[in-house]
Amino acid sequence: MSIPTADSAAGQAVKAADRAHVFHSWSAQALIDPLAVAGAEGSYFWDYDGNRYLDFSSQLVNTNIGHQHPKVVAAIQEQAAKLCTIAPGFAVESRSEAARLIAERTPGDLDKIFFTNGGAEANENAIRLARLHTGRHKVLSTYRSYHGATANAIALTGDPRRWANEAGVSGIVHFWGPYAYRSNFHAENEAQECERALAHLEQVIAFEGPGTVAAVILETVVGTAGILVPPPGYLAGVREICDRYGIVFILDEVMAGFGRTGEWFAADHWGVTPDLLTFAKGVNSGYVPLGGVAISAEIAATFAERAFPGGLTYSGHPLACASAVATINTMAEEGIVENARHIGESVLGPGLRELAERHPSVGEVRGLGVFWALDLVRDRATREPLVAYNAVGAANAPMAELAAACKQRGLWPFVNMNRFHVVPPCTVTEEEAKTGLAVLDEVLSLTDAHTV
Repeated sequence: MSIPTADSAAGQAVKAADRAHVFHSWSAQALIDPLAVAGAEGSYFWDYDGNRYLDFSSQLVNTNIGHQHPKVVAAIQEQAAKLCTIAPGFAVESRSEAARLIAERTPGDLDKIFFTNGGAEANENAIRLARLHTGRHKVLSTYRSYHGATANAIALTGDPRRWANEAGVSGIVHFWGPYAYRSNFHAENEAQECERALAHLEQVIAFEGPGTVAAVILETVVGTAGILVPPPGYLAGVREICDRYGIVFILDEVMAGFGRTGEWFAADHWGVTPDLLTFAKGVNSGYVPLGGVAISAEIAATFAERAFPGGLTYSGHPLACASAVATINTMAEEGIVENARHIGESVLGPGLRELAERHPSVGEVRGLGVFWALDLVRDRATREPLVAYNAVGAANAPMAELAAACKQRGLWPFVNMNRFHVVPPCTVTEEEAKTGLAVLDEVLSLTDAHTV
C-alpha cells in the first residue's frame, strides 16, 4: 500500500476551509480539531503529513468492505457514466438489483425494500409503516440504544443525544433491555437476565395498554450504546410477545447488518424474523448514502391498494444502489462475511479476552464477528465504570487519554463513554487485527493506572 507524498500545505488549506465553513455534527464547533484526511485504502487512512492510521472504527462502523474497494469504486463510476440519477417512481436496473440482492439475504419473508438515504430515515419510515399498519401510535425502545438523529429516530434513541432533541414527539416509551454485566433486574446469570428482561417488557406493554402499542424496536446487537449481545432466547421471547399482542417487531440492523457480526444479518445468529428490518451503513459501506427498510409480506399487503404516505427524492438513488450491488456481490465472492466471523472467533475474541486477563481496567469483553467492546472499569469487584455516564471534560480524561494514545501509535479508535469498541472493517486481515490488539495492549496501561 502506497501513501501519497506528504503535503502539509495542502492539509493546512483543507483544515482552514473546514474551520471557516463546515459545521460539524455532535460538536461544539470551537472545541474540535478535525484531522485533514488525504486518502484511504483497505483498513487504513492517512493524513497530509503522511501519518497512516489503522481504522479500528470503520469510520462510523460502516466501512464494512474497507476503504476504496476497487470493485465498488468501479461500479459507481460505471453507473455515473450510464445514469447518474432518476426519480424514485421509475424502475431502473441498479435499484431493482439492489432490492433483489438485499431481499435474498434478509430473514423470512422480508422481500419488499423501501430505500432511504440512511439509517435514521430507515427507522423513521419503519415506525411510520408500523403505525399505519396497526392503527396504533406508541413505539417502545430501550434506554441503551441509538436509532438516528431525525425527529422520531432520536426520540426512540436511549442515549444522551436524545435529551435535547425529543421535544414535540409523542408516543415513544423506553424500557430496559438485557445487560447482564450491569443488570437492572438483579440477575445472577444470563438466563435470569433474559427471563426478567422479557417479564419487564411485557409489564411495560401491559401498563401502556397493549392496544395502543404499534411496535417494539430493538438493535439486534446494541451498537453505540455498548455492543450488547442479547442473551439466548431474548429476541425469540420479544417476537412471541409481539405476536401475542399484535405488535410489529422492528429490528434495527443499521450497524449490525451486512457482515458486521459474522452473518449477513445479526438476526441470523438467533433465527428470528422481525416484521420490519432497517439497514444502512454496511449495505454499501457508506460509499454513497443509502439505507432502507425490509418489509414483511403482511405489512406490504397493507399498502397494496392504499398509498404509503412517505417518500424521498433520492430513494433508491442509482449511484447508491449500484454501490450496494457491487458491495453485496463482492462480499459474497470474496467471503467477507466469513472473514468477519473468522477474525472474531480466532483473533479478536481470544485476543481481547487475553487483554482482559492482563489489564485490571477491563471489566468485560463482549461481541461477535468484528463487533466488540471492552467495558472499562475502575474496580472489577464493584464494576464501577472508568468514567461516569455521559462524562465530559475533565471527568472523561481517562478515555480521552486512551484515545489520544491510540492515535499517536497509528490506531484510530472508537470510544464511547467507558467503552473501547473494536470495530475494524469486515475485510481486516489477521495481521492487521493483531497489530491493533498489540497497540491496545500497550495503551491499556493508561486506564489500568485509574483502577483501585
